[in-house]
Amino acid sequence: MTDRITLCGLRAKGHHGVYDFERERGQDFVVDVVLEVDLAPAARSDDVAETIHYGELAERLVEVVRGEPVNLIETLAERLAAVCLADPRVLAATVTVHKPQAPIPHEFADVAVTITRRRA
Repeated sequence: MTDRITLCGLRAKGHHGVYDFERERGQDFVVDVVLEVDLAPAARSDDVAETIHYGELAERLVEVVRGEPVNLIETLAERLAAVCLADPRVLAATVTVHKPQAPIPHEFADVAVTITRRRA
């Protein structure tokens, strides 16, 4: 499958992290998703109902980021991938969770975890 839908830079505030201060104050998380999906039906019909509505997907992903706190961004990425795979048209989802304000005592550009999950 070579067809993909990509959503990059989706930003939402969450309260995830191992430390109490991360959960209390919260911080921004940035999410990128790449969905493998057959886009031929949508291309033929020119109908949004035949594809993944990325606006609706963004809403569901933000709900997860703003939702129940987890310790690890690995766990957050897994939950986000499950949201993507809830649509049976999605064959695989690659999810990257960026934690730009991670509690690291050194200057850094980014910390991120990327996972890929495929439909069984």
